[in-house]
Amino acid sequence: MSSPVLELRGIGAAYGRSPALWDVSLSIPRGTIAALLGPNGAGKTTLLKVASGLLRPTQGQILIDGVDVTRAAPNARAAKGMCLIPEGRGVFPRLSVRENLLLHTPPWVRSDSTERALEAFPALRSRLGDRAGSLSGGQQQMVALARCYLASPSIVLLDEVSMGLAPLVVDEIFSSLQALAASGVTLLIVEQFVTRALAMADTAHLLNRGRVTFSGPPDELDEAAVLEGYLGSDIARAGAS
Repeated sequence: MSSPVLELRGIGAAYGRSPALWDVSLSIPRGTIAALLGPNGAGKTTLLKVASGLLRPTQGQILIDGVDVTRAAPNARAAKGMCLIPEGRGVFPRLSVRENLLLHTPPWVRSDSTERALEAFPALRSRLGDRAGSLSGGQQQMVALARCYLASPSIVLLDEVSMGLAPLVVDEIFSSLQALAASGVTLLIVEQFVTRALAMADTAHLLNRGRVTFSGPPDELDEAAVLEGYLGSDIARAGAS
């Protein structure tokens, strides 16, 4: 296994006086896909916020490529190769698609990054001059995901990027993620379509009530038990569909 691009060591986190994570440790090897799963309220989004610098941990250590970034700002972590795609439509709706892409292009990346993003999501090419808010939900999510190509990251954290999208769009999103991973980018995925996430993952990590309850290869999981016991019957049915 290759060296970890992201390590979380003994992470604790809280919102005010309400604890959200307890002693969470994860190691994400370079060039792999990791699925982060668990029921609503398990702490998945909190973990991504801590990893990306949006929430300071109450304890523990965060490393990117072996460098301690626990106290580093989000932009400093982005400069080290981290990219967060948050839950929801991460776009500026009043700006054009082209302006959104330019805003998400850091100064240190290659000059052809916009073209690479458009190759990944060709539906956006004819909409560059349109306001991002006028796009369909799926196209807005493509604009958000384009930053994976604009920022040339080494690791991308993805929070429920398929939520609320039509099945055909979900297929396109997953295809783009697999292509991104094939290019060598490491992915840490929080995803409601559990079966699909596990099918593409090299490792799976389960969170329950802010604690890691499993870390290892997906084939060591009893998938039916995971879907029912960790995620609930409603999500289990959605994940299997």
